Amino acid sequence: MDAIIVGIDVSKDHLDVAFSPAGEVFVVPRNGDGITELAERLKPLPVAAVGLEATGGFETVVAAGLAAAGLPVVVVNPAQVRAFAKALGQRAKTDPIDAGVIAHFVRAAAPEIRPLPDEETVLLADLVTRRRQIVAMIGAESQRETRASGRLRKSIQRLLKALQKELDSVDHDIDDAIRGSDVWRQKHDLLTSVPGVGKVIARTLLAELPELGTLDRRQVAALTGLAPWTRQSGQWRGKSFIGGGRAGVRAALFMGAMVASRHNPTLKAFRDRLIAQGKPKLVALVATARKLATILNAIIRDATPWRTQST
Repeated sequence: MDAIIVGIDVSKDHLDVAFSPAGEVFVVPRNGDGITELAERLKPLPVAAVGLEATGGFETVVAAGLAAAGLPVVVVNPAQVRAFAKALGQRAKTDPIDAGVIAHFVRAAAPEIRPLPDEETVLLADLVTRRRQIVAMIGAESQRETRASGRLRKSIQRLLKALQKELDSVDHDIDDAIRGSDVWRQKHDLLTSVPGVGKVIARTLLAELPELGTLDRRQVAALTGLAPWTRQSGQWRGKSFIGGGRAGVRAALFMGAMVASRHNPTLKAFRDRLIAQGKPKLVALVATARKLATILNAIIRDATPWRTQST
């Protein structure tokens, strides 16, 4: 039999499933029984990939259930699928049609299938995300405090106190998660051995880039959104841009690059050399963040702390 690509459109209550190239479509509930039924139906077939869109969390339990059954699952970017459908001239939109488009997209794009994060990594990622949300709320309330007066300022101060207490609680939970895993603790120590990489950056990378240490430099740049996009047509040459990838990881690496540009001798020399060559400061910072990501990937891969690196 030819290899089958499965596309799944995930909604709150059900899963629309489409096979490519056969075109078969069917529906199962989005619950434990439905996922088990789907897995049992797919396991005897020559399934090359099962594609699901990232849909704000609805896809998580489905992806985990199918991966646990030994099926090759890949979670794809909804924006890329929509652009693919538009390129095909597919204007109609129903759940079965969307499932078919996902299957065709996975067949055409052949995205790399990587192991899904385990439960501990998902929990750490949720904690890191929650920490980022709380920090953003503290920043917003602090800005409001500067413009408030009287009762409003007291209200803001009470909320800031509560948010700080919650932030401390989340930090404590993250500490417990890191200390409770020998593997995470070792990786955390390796990452923080690099001047410019603190606890927040290390924990963000552990939670949101679990593939670190298994990638090559191009894959690292792509996953972190630090790979430059070349824009040219004929003799026209446009500026290159970065984008895509995992925004939280990219933000953490930018933070690390800014600190490392002052306190890490190797990366400071690298950035200064680029600026001396006439590169704009932002371009030099992006390149420094990309080099930092490559260094961190090598450190985890080789289980070798920074002090013994010869970069």
